[in-house]
Amino acid sequence: MPKVEIKHLTKIFGKRPKAAMKMVKQNKSKNEIVEKRPKKMSMVFQNFALFPHRTLLENTEYGLEIQGVGKEERRKRAEQALENAKLLSFKDQYPHQLSGGMQQRVGLARALTNDPDILLMDEAFSALDPLVRGEMQDELLDLQANVEKTIIFITHDLNEALRIGDHIAIMKDGRLQQIGTGEEILTNPANDYVKTFVSDVDRSKVLTADSIMIPALTSNIYVDGPTVALRKMTAEEVSGLVAVNRHRQLEGYLSSEEAVRARREKLPLADVLTEMPKIKPDTLIMDIMPIIYDAQTPVAVVDDDNRLKGVVIRGAVLKALADTEGEDDNE
Repeated sequence: MPKVEIKHLTKIFGKRPKAAMKMVKQNKSKNEIVEKRPKKMSMVFQNFALFPHRTLLENTEYGLEIQGVGKEERRKRAEQALENAKLLSFKDQYPHQLSGGMQQRVGLARALTNDPDILLMDEAFSALDPLVRGEMQDELLDLQANVEKTIIFITHDLNEALRIGDHIAIMKDGRLQQIGTGEEILTNPANDYVKTFVSDVDRSKVLTADSIMIPALTSNIYVDGPTVALRKMTAEEVSGLVAVNRHRQLEGYLSSEEAVRARREKLPLADVLTEMPKIKPDTLIMDIMPIIYDAQTPVAVVDDDNRLKGVVIRGAVLKALADTEGEDDNE
């Protein structure tokens, strides 16, 4: 767009130089977007959008080609992107020779060849069959762990959004209804629309230990003796304590029976502990269920340094999976 001087715009708008300045700023902003978009942003489309007359390598090079990157450099970068997508051996083939999943991987490789700051994915997996779609979701998660790009993924499938999204924005009629993590949206929907939207989601595949764990009643076994431990159990009306050390790292589970035995036989508490199953805070409920089913103790939730964060009990898992929203409506 040609430059337009302020004085000329002033003539057009009469005595409205502010409006003229606003137009110039808008034009400048649009120009900046046009300039930055090919270099800072890339897009993966629903229908693959590959050039049928170009090989996979030539398709992958395309973004760099329109930026004016030299042939040697763009080939090197395109081949690396195809290697990351496990498609380098197919580089001389044409799109029609590939399956839908492979074509979409080429589209993803092409988008990443530009090394964009932002990757837009417009229902990128909706044209794929369910099995391939799941594989592509896994590949995207693996890829994101390596490239660490900002990815904006548009989808009508809430389960897909919950599986791959760090944060989810739910929209209705072009307006934002709620933004949050999948867990926040499931456990605290902002309005009736969001509540209805998430009502059919399998919560066991979304909710984590962090959302259902409770504070643990503990005993520092290197400070407390059996008498102190038993006194704590009596005061809290429980039949056992989680044993930790001075750094609150998990040591095991101390039952009332074993504490009584330690006092009677004058044993250190460390000698009468039961091993506890342990999980990380981000463990999904569906993965907790088989662990807690046979557990004789609560399940400990620990961080990467084995420090105790809380415990999960069987009742909390069952409650999380129950239709609590329906119960609330009946109250």
